Amino acid sequence: MRVISGSRRGRRLLEFEGEHIRPTTDRVKEAMFNLIQGRCSGAVVFDAFAGSGALSIEAMSRGASFAVCTDTDERSLEIIRSNYESCGFSDKSLILCKSAVEYLEETDRHFDLVFLDPPYNKGLVTPVLDIISRRGLLNSGASVVIERDGTQDSFEPCGLDLEKERKYGRTVVTVLKNLGNTD
Repeated sequence: MRVISGSRRGRRLLEFEGEHIRPTTDRVKEAMFNLIQGRCSGAVVFDAFAGSGALSIEAMSRGASFAVCTDTDERSLEIIRSNYESCGFSDKSLILCKSAVEYLEETDRHFDLVFLDPPYNKGLVTPVLDIISRRGLLNSGASVVIERDGTQDSFEPCGLDLEKERKYGRTVVTVLKNLGNTD
């Protein structure tokens, strides 16, 4: 796994493998960032279910100003911290051992770009979207990028507008947009 574009282009990222680990492939990551082209510059990013931190690191490499990463697996957090440190982004991040739901229920931070790449087929997308929408945690024009299993995972957009959706094998990438100001 590597950073595809931006200031850290080509940088290798640590990852770990396991029975239930499904990192975003470079092909899907590249396609995902093509869908949101130009939205990283200056963005405050939330990377839920962060895994290795690859999605938020890609956004940082492309000009995002700050990222919050959450994951509940200590191994993931160690890898995220190492990846952020090796890319020189440690001072522009908050890496937390919390579920996305737990963090979103307590934060007052607003986001420009949200990545939701949860374990497939666990029904985790809708609860996160619900909290983001209910608590008004998206800036006007913010995007939410969801990677999911297109054969089984479904979700409710919770008041966000469907902007784009593309299929890559069984993986579906959906981009939702906040058209109103939730502040």
